[in-house]
Amino acid sequence: MADIPTTARPRSSAARVCTILGFVFAVLALFLSPLIFGVIGLILGIVGAVLGDKPLGWYAAAASVVGAILGYVIAMAIINS
Repeated sequence: MADIPTTARPRSSAARVCTILGFVFAVLALFLSPLIFGVIGLILGIVGAVLGDKPLGWYAAAASVVGAILGYVIAMAIINS
């Protein structure tokens, strides 16, 4: 058979580090500053997915968005009570 090039990148350790940091920033967005840590976690999750950590990178990006939204809702509930 002929060697068919694949478009998928192999997973690197940098991809896994970005993904793990994306999850860490998702948790920080929930408790500290939703806007700052949510955006950073989103970026790191996307970078991790693009570098080859496909499913977990996208999950980290989604978790960062959810963490930012929940953190904002919690902050508004505390401020308005």
